[in-house]
Amino acid sequence: MEYLELFLKAIFIDNMVFAFFLGMCSYLAVSKKVSTAVGLGAAVIFVLAITVPLNFLLDKYILREGALGSWLGEEYADYDLSFLTFILFIATIATMVQLVEIIVEKFSPSLYNSLGIFLPLIAVNCAILGGSLFMQQKEFATISHAAVYGIGSGIGWFLAILAIAAIREKIRYSNVPAPLRGLGITFILTGLMAIGFMSFGGMLTGGDEEEKKETQAAQIEQEKTTKEVAENTNVTILK
Repeated sequence: MEYLELFLKAIFIDNMVFAFFLGMCSYLAVSKKVSTAVGLGAAVIFVLAITVPLNFLLDKYILREGALGSWLGEEYADYDLSFLTFILFIATIATMVQLVEIIVEKFSPSLYNSLGIFLPLIAVNCAILGGSLFMQQKEFATISHAAVYGIGSGIGWFLAILAIAAIREKIRYSNVPAPLRGLGITFILTGLMAIGFMSFGGMLTGGDEEEKKETQAAQIEQEKTTKEVAENTNVTILK
């Protein structure tokens, strides 16, 4: 249940496009046709599914303060390599994107040509880097949590670009006002879909609210106990 909740949150609630507006350059440029949107979306899913777990391992065993000491010895426990986070994360992403580019060029030259420059630009797609940085911020306990989050984030981005591509293909033959044609109507549609995705916000928050209530109750009980102890101490001192 924990993995399913994390997976659904990554797709619908923490959607890379509609919640954080990350990866908008590729989202806007490659969403004119459903076929190219599907190809790029699949590439993003693959890259996120691989890079988020890999960067989790890098963060856990190399980048965190004291991480080297856990497997190299106590003499390395004081080393802090967190300043290398962006460099190593982007290097991992660029490696995976290069692999995807080679595979797509080999097995689907037409898709490779239609994606053009935007396929190698996945390496600097902020949605890809954002997945790894959000993973680091959320401090997942295991690599399986990171993998589920990476796959869910990729599917969320895939659904976003697929939806806008399908709509743009349909409205191509609609009577859209001249000033709004192209990116204008696309931004409006993106905003409307983002509002729609916001409705999922309360879907999986019941457990969080119960946890908050329990935490607040525990804090109140602790404050009462502290006051009682203080009062008893004062009475004892006065006697």
